[in-house]
Amino acid sequence: MKKIEMSQIEKVRHSLSHLMTMAILEIYPKASLGVGPIIENGFYQDYDLPQAITPDILPKLEKKMRELIAQDLKFKKHNVEFKDALKLYKKDIYKTELIKDLKKKGEKKVSFYLSGSFDNLCAGPHITSAKEINADGFKLTKIAGAYWKGDEKNKMLTRIYGLAFATKEELQNFVKMQEEAEKRDHRKLGATLKLFTISDLVGAGLPLLQPKGMILRNEIENYLWDLHKNKGYQRVWTPHITKKGLYETSGHAAKFGDEIFKVKGGEEDFFMKPMNCPHHMQIFCDNQFSYRDMPVRYFEPATVYRYEKAGQLSGLTRVRAITQDDGHLFCRVSQISQEVSTIVEIIKAFYTTMNMLDGYWVRLSVRGKDKSLYLGKDDVWKKAEEALEQTAKENNLNYRRVEGEAAFYGPKLDFMFKDAIGREWQLATIQCDFNLPERFKLSFINEDGQEERPVVIHRAISGSLERFMGIMIEHYAGAFPVWLSPVQVAIIPISEKHLEYAEKIKKQLQENNIRAELRDEAETLGKKIRTAEMQKTPYLLIMGDKEITANTVAVRERSKGDAGATSLESFIEKIKEEIKSKK
Repeated sequence: MKKIEMSQIEKVRHSLSHLMTMAILEIYPKASLGVGPIIENGFYQDYDLPQAITPDILPKLEKKMRELIAQDLKFKKHNVEFKDALKLYKKDIYKTELIKDLKKKGEKKVSFYLSGSFDNLCAGPHITSAKEINADGFKLTKIAGAYWKGDEKNKMLTRIYGLAFATKEELQNFVKMQEEAEKRDHRKLGATLKLFTISDLVGAGLPLLQPKGMILRNEIENYLWDLHKNKGYQRVWTPHITKKGLYETSGHAAKFGDEIFKVKGGEEDFFMKPMNCPHHMQIFCDNQFSYRDMPVRYFEPATVYRYEKAGQLSGLTRVRAITQDDGHLFCRVSQISQEVSTIVEIIKAFYTTMNMLDGYWVRLSVRGKDKSLYLGKDDVWKKAEEALEQTAKENNLNYRRVEGEAAFYGPKLDFMFKDAIGREWQLATIQCDFNLPERFKLSFINEDGQEERPVVIHRAISGSLERFMGIMIEHYAGAFPVWLSPVQVAIIPISEKHLEYAEKIKKQLQENNIRAELRDEAETLGKKIRTAEMQKTPYLLIMGDKEITANTVAVRERSKGDAGATSLESFIEKIKEEIKSKK
């Protein structure tokens, strides 16, 4: 079996999944075992159990696991012949299937790990001894259902998740972060703030943006265009469907396979586009460019479609209709460095505004060892990887080279940012592509009157707009800065007799392009204020007899409380400056 490299904490997490299985088998000796890998921050294990279990069992399992740790069990690897492995697991259909899969792949033997009396099929690696585990550094967290091998046609197994860290303090800090993340869950806030809707009639993974959600999206999209429009980018538009030949030429048809939605029009077969780049290649191809025109830069926030499995869909962060703030630049090799530098400048400006730039790092994603997964020749990949690494150095990016994370057509720079509670997200990306220009035979005329092949740079600043909106909802916990807030000002008349003045205030705010909402419900003042505050509105303007007489507004600022009375003109000037500066 293939050797797997793991850090010490990963080995601990992997070993804990074995101990959890030992604890399960004491309660359910006839349980069958699915897979049990490590995951980020922990581990899980799948089981086919004789009965449903509830979270009440988790403390019992934890207690038994700590008893096993105290016994200082050893983890000893040994190889087993296929016939003996199949004999050992003759009553376990899942392990039997895994063993047969390994044999089909050409493995000579299978590896097992023995822990006490528990001998388990496993590639490893593991810790040497259970004493390497901090008994206070792990916690079993939840129970879920999972299809065997992720296939909805297979049986649903029981999956038990656990967290594991080197110390108790790290575990506690992570649990606190998870609790905070639960409060910020964009699916809950999206419903409370009326930002988006998930409809069973429309379909899973196809969110509908409500008016307030559309304002949020438009503000993000408009800001992205503001950062690009003076840097030589031109907006383009491409249709949502295409003849399948386009993606056969680009290689996407083979790469995406069943992820592509297929539609029929009369006797013709079409694909719903999973990517925009092949379309942009066609726009470039329909022009006669010379070296004087280079670089050519296209910008399009366009929706693409991919069939994500139902179990993987989540609110806005994992969807089937994905709007990418896509951009493609066609340039010469000598222009790569300058173009990437400009994109880096845009990325830094955007994420500074979003208050996410601190602590960012960049992953230089290059090819893995299995070159069959990628398009193009070795010399092309070498040139592309060297070009990106050189520009990363020139821009003083805090980058790490990671194998196996490249796009199938080229290497990329993936920007990793942390949100307000410390979670890391891969968002912006810059990809260097020598392959698609070759496949589409793109060219421009150089100084010698000869055809020259351009390089394509793919870039996205926010990535998927839907996913980015979900991240922003959680990053700000729904309390958006003024420029992003769907409602920037709530106008609250104390009683009905103050309504006429409130209407006048609303009109003046809207004339100044300030998004204002009038709370004219037949409710008490206190309730109207609470409702506006629950909607996380940045500013509340309260008005009664005193404000009408003085021609002022009483300002209440989110999270700060009463800010006193001021003239409407002064308030408008203040809020317009906040919006302009994206404070």
